[in-house]
Amino acid sequence: MEGTLISSKSYPGEENIDLNQITLRPLNLSDLDDVMVWTTDEKVTNFCSWEPHTSKDDGINYIKNIATKFLWCNAICFNDRAIGCVSLSSSSPHDKSRNKTAELGYVLGSKYWGKGIATCVVKQVVKVAFTEFPHLERVEALVDVKNVGSQKVLEKAGFQKEGVLRKYLFMKEKSRDMVMFSVLSNIT
Repeated sequence: MEGTLISSKSYPGEENIDLNQITLRPLNLSDLDDVMVWTTDEKVTNFCSWEPHTSKDDGINYIKNIATKFLWCNAICFNDRAIGCVSLSSSSPHDKSRNKTAELGYVLGSKYWGKGIATCVVKQVVKVAFTEFPHLERVEALVDVKNVGSQKVLEKAGFQKEGVLRKYLFMKEKSRDMVMFSVLSNIT
C-alpha cells in the first residue's frame, strides 16, 4: 500500500519534514544505501532483535529475506527515500485461537526521531491492518520498558498500555521486561 499519511505539520531542524511527504511502499534492493543508514546505527538497533548491520550483504539479506517474512512490510519513505520500516507479523499463524492478532513492529532512522513520523505511520498502519486483513481483531506491539520514545508513539497513536511482561524476552545477552500495547478493531 502506497499513500500519503494524513498531516501537514512541519518541523524545524536539520530537515523540514512535512508529514504529507511520508509514504509507505515495499522495500526494494534499490533502497540498499538508505537501509544501511539506519540498520548500521547503534541508536536505532538498540531495541531491535538484530545487531547493527556491518556489511551491504546484511542489508541485502534484510531486504530480500527478512522483510519478506512478515504478513505485511513496507518502507517508511521521505521523498521516496527509505528512512525506516514498518511491519505486521502474525502472532501465531498456526494457532487458530490467536490468528486474529497481528504484531506491529517499526524502526526509523534516528535522524527522524521526535518529528511525529512514527506516530503518523503507526496510525496509518493500524488502518491498513484492519482494512487489508479484515479477520484481525487486535494489533499489538511489544516495547522494551526502557524504550520510552516508542511507548509515547503507541500511546499517541491510540494504543492502550496493557501491562509489563517481566523478563519476557531474552535478547542481546539479557532478559528484558516488555510493555504490551494494543488497539482493537472495533475502536478504530
